[in-house]
Amino acid sequence: MNVKEITNILKFSSKNNIDLINRAYNFNQKAHKGQKRMSGEPYFVHPFEAAKKVAQWKLDALSVVAALLHDVVEDTKYTIDDIKKEFGEEVAFLVDGVTKLGRFKYRGAQQKAENLRKMILAISQDIRVIIIKLADRLHNMKTLSAILPNKQKRIALETTEIYAPLAYRLGMQVVAGELEDLAFPYIHPQEYKWLIQNIKEKYEERHQYAEKVKPIIKKAIEEGGIKPIKIDSRAKRWSSLYKKLLRHDMDINQVYDLVALRIIVRTIEDCYAVLGIIHNLWPPLPGRIKDYIALPKPNGYRSLHTVVFCLNDRPTEIQIRTMEMHEEAENGIAAHWAYHQAKTSRTFLKDKSPTVFAEKKELAWVQQLRSWQKEHLDSEGFISSLKVDFFKDRIFAITPHGEVVDLPVGATPVDFAYNIHSEIGDQCVGAKVNDKIATLDYNLRSGDVVEILVQKNKKPSESWLSFVKTSIAKRRIRLAIKGKSTRLIRKGPSQVEFKIIAEDRTGLLKDISVIFSRSRINITKTTANFEEKNRGRFPIIKIRCEIDNKEKIDKLILKLKGVKGVKEISYKLVN
Repeated sequence: MNVKEITNILKFSSKNNIDLINRAYNFNQKAHKGQKRMSGEPYFVHPFEAAKKVAQWKLDALSVVAALLHDVVEDTKYTIDDIKKEFGEEVAFLVDGVTKLGRFKYRGAQQKAENLRKMILAISQDIRVIIIKLADRLHNMKTLSAILPNKQKRIALETTEIYAPLAYRLGMQVVAGELEDLAFPYIHPQEYKWLIQNIKEKYEERHQYAEKVKPIIKKAIEEGGIKPIKIDSRAKRWSSLYKKLLRHDMDINQVYDLVALRIIVRTIEDCYAVLGIIHNLWPPLPGRIKDYIALPKPNGYRSLHTVVFCLNDRPTEIQIRTMEMHEEAENGIAAHWAYHQAKTSRTFLKDKSPTVFAEKKELAWVQQLRSWQKEHLDSEGFISSLKVDFFKDRIFAITPHGEVVDLPVGATPVDFAYNIHSEIGDQCVGAKVNDKIATLDYNLRSGDVVEILVQKNKKPSESWLSFVKTSIAKRRIRLAIKGKSTRLIRKGPSQVEFKIIAEDRTGLLKDISVIFSRSRINITKTTANFEEKNRGRFPIIKIRCEIDNKEKIDKLILKLKGVKGVKEISYKLVN
């Protein structure tokens, strides 16, 4: 293990950048000297592997240096000022960003996961910080078995709920899938074991089938006057397979992309021409042709997908894309970065151009990045476009239990209180921000930990209307002042159907029914499918009932999750 493993990957690096990486390598070895990880390996191995991954994603040299140093401030005697003095402000900024992200822990409140993702983006300020953090998390997940079991599931949940979706939104689909696969055995150990036992032979059989199909496709394409760059196959990941099986009542025959064939060609015109050749060779399955080139996914993914009745009339998915689309699908925004390095034949230097801001502030921001990289053909301009400024009008405060609350800039503890619950807002008498008493009109900042002090039977003050920022706070204050109930109830009850997937055991239905009974909710219909073809020992239970508001649904789901053996819960309105 030496620094050449990293520098050899960076084809476009200058001598100055190679020297910088060498200095960071030596600094890191010195800083972590004598430290061991839980796995027993030298601590230095972890930042080295993270930096190697960042280099493989072809980010700039400063990102590689920051990845080498990302744990120095957190785990050694060196400070961020030492990093700044030795390697400059930009490296220190990146290291500091990754260090800050490491302080946030996800505690499994899934309804708040989106806010935590937004906060990570807001605090990062630069997308390179997130990409370095993804490299850090990827290696940590590969060594997760070495840590204590009680931490394994929390970290795995955090990975699949927070970091995998962030990777996906960056267009880094391979990274997202790998993170989910690494987390899956820790979150769903029984389901993982079931998949290994029941699907492994199917994988092997379909791989062999794909190998038979490849030469037929290659010959047909070449006879059509197109020379493919490559034709390969890829197996569906365990985690995504599990999700798809849940949608199809665990029927593997409904999963057509267990092993999908992928055709890489040179141009977009070739993509559509190959699609025509494939459909001339084998008839397509109606409704299964997807054009993600004309209409890309929100994260920028582009490709043509089709399912055809292939050899022996077996439904088979085939994906068609250009090499650029393929690299984007593999590494997302990092692929754009590599594209610009190849185009300019030089590495990224310090950011000297003004920050380019997004016109929209929605999480379709990867598409904006794609448009920016077309506008900024120089490397420095593209680095500038990677600044995360989508949330400059939002702040993300944190409850003492670690839940993140998304609020507008200028929001106060009263806005925070009402965002949690109307009664907490009504009964608010004070607040602590970062363990210090704060006034109720204090302007919160991202990362603030807020504790609301309440007094029973307290009523809100009309003066609060002069400083609160959120519409929910204003509305509830006015309602409370007028003496009206702040509880939002639908007019008339709704028929709701819950779909519950649980491990089969004696007394399962009884325990679920008790939850509904204790919640004073009348069940109007119950169906349970225990057939082997559905899930073996994971039956699907559907329950219909009448509920008059969303709050009851949320509370009911929370209680049902506490029933022994319950794995998945979803619901829908049926009237």
